[in-house]
Amino acid sequence: MASSKSVVLAALFANGAIAILKFVGFLLTGSAAMLSETYHSISDTGNQVFLLIGIRYGGREPDRRHPFGYGKAQFFYAFLVSVFLFGIAGWESAKHGYNALTSHGGHAGGSETVDFLFISFQAPGFDPVLVNYGVLLAAIVFESYAFKKAYAGMKLQIEENDWSGFREAFRKTSDVTTLTALTEDTIALVGLVLALAGVFLEQQTGDPVYDAIAALLIGIMLMGFAVALAWENKRLILGESLPETDEQELRDIVAGWDDVDEIVDFRTVYFGPERIVVSADIEFRPGLSGTEVDERITAIEDALTEANDSVDKVYIEPEV
Repeated sequence: MASSKSVVLAALFANGAIAILKFVGFLLTGSAAMLSETYHSISDTGNQVFLLIGIRYGGREPDRRHPFGYGKAQFFYAFLVSVFLFGIAGWESAKHGYNALTSHGGHAGGSETVDFLFISFQAPGFDPVLVNYGVLLAAIVFESYAFKKAYAGMKLQIEENDWSGFREAFRKTSDVTTLTALTEDTIALVGLVLALAGVFLEQQTGDPVYDAIAALLIGIMLMGFAVALAWENKRLILGESLPETDEQELRDIVAGWDDVDEIVDFRTVYFGPERIVVSADIEFRPGLSGTEVDERITAIEDALTEANDSVDKVYIEPEV
């Protein structure tokens, strides 16, 4: 999980810096899209904190209360990120964009303090549009750094598991920390492009409606990805098995083993990112002694852990 932690730390640094830049840009310009992007980056920064808590908590050793370890903590905290932080940021962004769109206001400060700051900077030579451009372009640079780290982490998983691409990885990966960071960084870059487009169109047409539309689209996009990520985390929290093809490979190893007559039952389940527990009820050939059965079980357990690096524990029950 060292790579996951480095991905999250890179995103934490980038999003923290971006949130400050965007908020300053909003105070200077009153842009609705800029405020939506501020909500987005504050959410992203909080996301990384939750993911780091999940990594730290999930790394605890097994104990009596949690005999299989605390690996599922990462699924839980990633679920919190997707539902609460993504959802809240998306809702606030969409609501702010909608209010700005229906009010047809030039800017959407919403408070006397912001109005004062916004007006106070209307000095000769001050161009709010240039401030927006500068902030957004700087944010794209920071976000690209975080995206590159997350992309490399997910790309490595794709190669290790021989997945067809990112779509399959999204459905099958158990490393929800890297998945969440990559999704977050991707929509952050898309959001920045939307905000940049909104600012540009407002500058060209003089109509603030484009800035408001950009804010609304950013919010809708955030909420959509919140639902998708929540769904992916749900499957792991509930105890999903290995993908069918991967589970069948392990099952075939057992079925083809010497002195194995029949597999009565075979189960796999994720108990953490890349941590799988395998349980099997096996009927061995009649006539084997207790020692011989123990030897076969030990050999099968070793073969399963060697066949899949994610297999953490194997429990085999001999059936009569």
